[in-house]
Amino acid sequence: MFDEIKSLDNTYVANTYNRFNVAFKCGKGSTLYDFNDKKYIDFSSGIGVNAFGVCDPEWNKALTEQIARLSHMSNLYYTLPQAQLAHLLCSKTGMKKVFFANSGAEANEGAIKTARKYSHDKYNEFRSEIITLVNSFHGRTITTLKATGQDVFHKNFYPFTEGFDYAKANDIEDVKSKITDKTCAIMMELVQGEGGVLPLDKEFVKEVEKIAKEKDLILIIDEVQTGNGRTGYLYAYQGFGINPDIVTTAKGIGGGLPLGAILFNEKTEKVLGFGDHATTFGGNPIVTAGAISIIERMTPEFLESVQLKGKYIMEFCKEIKNVESVSGMGMMIGVKTNKPARDVVAKCLENGLVVLTAKDKIRFLPPLNITLEEMEEGLKIFKKVVEE
Repeated sequence: MFDEIKSLDNTYVANTYNRFNVAFKCGKGSTLYDFNDKKYIDFSSGIGVNAFGVCDPEWNKALTEQIARLSHMSNLYYTLPQAQLAHLLCSKTGMKKVFFANSGAEANEGAIKTARKYSHDKYNEFRSEIITLVNSFHGRTITTLKATGQDVFHKNFYPFTEGFDYAKANDIEDVKSKITDKTCAIMMELVQGEGGVLPLDKEFVKEVEKIAKEKDLILIIDEVQTGNGRTGYLYAYQGFGINPDIVTTAKGIGGGLPLGAILFNEKTEKVLGFGDHATTFGGNPIVTAGAISIIERMTPEFLESVQLKGKYIMEFCKEIKNVESVSGMGMMIGVKTNKPARDVVAKCLENGLVVLTAKDKIRFLPPLNITLEEMEEGLKIFKKVVEE
């Protein structure tokens, strides 16, 4: 069966993914099975999407109940799940409004539009530049590629959207040096995920917030990967003690279906008006019904368990021979070994563990509700592979 799937994929699917040599058939929680019924422990959760693992009963129930009522409706009309999810997000964060999109890149595009419109309306059309951080990643559209602070992404697809500059992470003087009378916003991830699972310094983040407020710059926090419990907080910014003007998120909020969101505070909630931004599928009733089942379970007790599991994983990995460094926050963890990261990932897969890369590191993004037994089984496989 696998050979047939692989042949069909290679023949008909665009060749944009360097796939590993496996096709998954089914799973439950943090355990997956391929078409040969081989078992795998999942430390990837679909790159942070399956927040409660595979075939989560509560998420499944929310979806099937909604499918039986209403599958899709234009955003020209009201729907109950979208309104309920927006209320839930605002009540848990203190933000004022939510716009629903389909992905993290779309959410970041909307945030960029909002920041530029805020400055256009209040100042002038030339106050439109946005500072992001070196080593950041904000998406793969033409605009979010340019917002990404990595030169490797700035090729092949010219012309890119202009209006971005890049400051060094954790270097407040470099941030200050990049601000001009044309700057309208600062945008950053609090843990640089694709850049190597690198948390920012709390003091740096709070200084950026202070500067943004002083200069009336929109502070955008990209929580596409760090959000929805991944770092042990509902959103990572809550662990840094700051109050952003805009928060973007995606991945885990959908639980396995495409959903992105832009959260606005009192400063930005009225920037976008009728016709300024729209989407066909964003906030779809099925997806938002599933998301409610995800966000409702993000209780203080559950988030504390995420922090404890993350600490356990990091401490375990620090004791493994050939591990050079461990970084991260909550259950968003990067491990650098003295071996090529992709080779380690491939070897882990052979031994029944699904992990990811992040530059030269192995990245762990397990389902947030992974059991202790699954976690220990996966860590033993990782230890065996790295110490070989």
